[in-house]
Amino acid sequence: MDLSYLIDDDDPERYTVRPLQPTMKAVVTTGNGGYDKLDYRDVPRPKPRAGELLLKVLAAGVNNTEINTRLGWYSSSVTAGTEQFSDREQEGEIADGGWNEKTPFPFIQGTDCCGEIVAHGEGVTDVALEIGKRVLVRACMRRYGYHSLENIWMASDFDGAFAQYVRVPASEVFVVDCDWSDVELATIPCAYGTAENMVHRAGVTADDRVLVTGASGGVGSAVVQLCKRRGAEVIAVAGRAKMTKVESLGVDQVVPRGADLLAELGDSSVDVAIDNVAGEGFTQIPKILKRGGRYASSGAIAGPIVTLDMRDFYLKDITLIGCTAWDEPVFPNLVGYIERGEIRPLVAQTFPLEEIALAQQEFMKKTHFGNFVLVPPQ
Repeated sequence: MDLSYLIDDDDPERYTVRPLQPTMKAVVTTGNGGYDKLDYRDVPRPKPRAGELLLKVLAAGVNNTEINTRLGWYSSSVTAGTEQFSDREQEGEIADGGWNEKTPFPFIQGTDCCGEIVAHGEGVTDVALEIGKRVLVRACMRRYGYHSLENIWMASDFDGAFAQYVRVPASEVFVVDCDWSDVELATIPCAYGTAENMVHRAGVTADDRVLVTGASGGVGSAVVQLCKRRGAEVIAVAGRAKMTKVESLGVDQVVPRGADLLAELGDSSVDVAIDNVAGEGFTQIPKILKRGGRYASSGAIAGPIVTLDMRDFYLKDITLIGCTAWDEPVFPNLVGYIERGEIRPLVAQTFPLEEIALAQQEFMKKTHFGNFVLVPPQ
């Protein structure tokens, strides 16, 4: 499944489409920098190529990923956490600041997409992918198949969902049959896909006691739900102002952010730690893991540079699990959980697409619980 053509804009005129406007509204991210790099404007509507679908975007979630890419936070030169780094106005492109390689500025971000199928490209034969079906897009795409960890991401490597329309490979589109709203479905792809990938790779079971840091955030709250649906005991770490809301997710214990984990939980007290916070608090986590414990992470919002006592790592036979490329079962699993009512969406606030700068500013205050969602003009 070679998806490298997505990064290439050689646009053959082979498509079937019902009459649509030739232009659309979109937010074009023009380069590394502040909110002034988010340009809401008219752009040409994309045309689905062979093997692709054209989707009308019904709602698009807001994530750290879009903000980090705009700022260039993924650069190895950055040592601060995402909140501290977001206060800096970056001028000029940062060569290694993107998700994979050089960020393809100018381009359209938007990793989370709930959409409606409006057109088929040539060769799309899956009868489930009918015009008018409501779908979710698997944003993490394994460009050479699941035997390789090489991956590309919608909205980091090619145009995404902060627009009225988006074109995507038909193989990455999943019909969802449920009574959720468009906004609720748009909270799922990035946060829950990332969370399920960590839970899946860490092999969480009903026999595990799991520590979840950042439990009030989009990914953290998804991890809590996904661990509880597997029957695990969950200890959540969250800010004091959000502890009650985190408790509503059914956690077994909540520890206030900044607390001494060793004092609260004890040495060798948890089987699994799922940690997207990192920073200074990381040092205690290997100490509270049991012998043979598993540590999984896909982020570092409190800071990417951490201190690890290697004796905790090797003497306790700890497994460190890095999680970026989603494994094959992850997204189909999520669709099943939604359709069976095993998880629930957490919508913090919605904004019109043109108010993306305001949405990201509010997002970075970290006072919300759940996910922010943008709604394009319909």
